[in-house]
Amino acid sequence: MTRTPRKAPHAPTAEDEHKHHLCMPEESRKKAARRLAIARGHLESIQRQLDDPHAYCIDVLRQLSAVQGALSGAAEVVLRGHLEAHVATAALRGDESEIVEELMEALKYT
Repeated sequence: MTRTPRKAPHAPTAEDEHKHHLCMPEESRKKAARRLAIARGHLESIQRQLDDPHAYCIDVLRQLSAVQGALSGAAEVVLRGHLEAHVATAALRGDESEIVEELMEALKYT
């Protein structure tokens, strides 16, 4: 049996190092997870409503709005955590440009 030699792991790039050291703050993760659980509950409610041939459009629209609100809330929590934990400290790390570009791209401004 011939074994293929394993490739040696590559040396970490600056980007690898950057992503490994900047983790989402635990409080932000927990808050975002709670909001996503709320969104999931609303989505499940919408699916049940749509299974009912007598579903009322306004009831579905209300639930859709609730999902959008929960998703917006989760995004706000994640953004705030990123700003507080990473953007505010970028100058100390010397990666201001990378942090700004990454955020602009994530928010679809580039």
